[in-house]
Amino acid sequence: MSILKRFKDIMAANINALLDKAEDPAKMADQYLRDLKDDFSKVKAETAAVMAAETRAKRELDENDEEIEKMMKYAEKALLAGNEEDAKTFLAKKQDLEKRKETLEAQYELARQNAVQMRQMHDKLERDIATLEERKAQIKQKIALAKAKEKAAQTGASKHDVTGSLAAFDRMEEKADQMLDQANALAELNASDEDEENAEALMAKYDQTGSTDAAVESDLAALKAKLGME
Repeated sequence: MSILKRFKDIMAANINALLDKAEDPAKMADQYLRDLKDDFSKVKAETAAVMAAETRAKRELDENDEEIEKMMKYAEKALLAGNEEDAKTFLAKKQDLEKRKETLEAQYELARQNAVQMRQMHDKLERDIATLEERKAQIKQKIALAKAKEKAAQTGASKHDVTGSLAAFDRMEEKADQMLDQANALAELNASDEDEENAEALMAKYDQTGSTDAAVESDLAALKAKLGME
């Protein structure tokens, strides 16, 4: 398939429809853009070649027109100089150039049409690439959003499990509170017992101190009596 035919097909293709049918739009867009840019470089080179052919055909046509005009002027000069045969020679050359002009005009017209078509293809392909670059970014954003929503949906589907886990944590927290309350109560009871024991010990101290003093006083009085110190 010629490059001209191939890119006529590209011009007729609905690129957006191709992307919408893709199973993986992001990868499809990337691959399509790579192919399109590779093709665009070929179209660009081909367009330059066709435009150069148009320029060359136009130049040959213009040069031929200049030669026709030149032969006409030489024929006029020869006739004014009284050289009719020379004038005929120049006019015969002019007629040959005019016949050639028909061929050159047809060649130029074909080259011009080809250049117009290739330029249209080049410009459309350039616009398509710019459009696809924008669409590729949009496609990737949509895919990211879809994945985020899918993840959120999966999280929602497991909501029951999460709720059960939260309930289990509530029960564990309640048990921990009970244990803490029990430990605090035990510590309070222990503190109360300790205070009571301290009080009893202090009372016993004073009780013992009192009886000891009385015994000492009794012994002291007995000793004084024995020694006649009363």
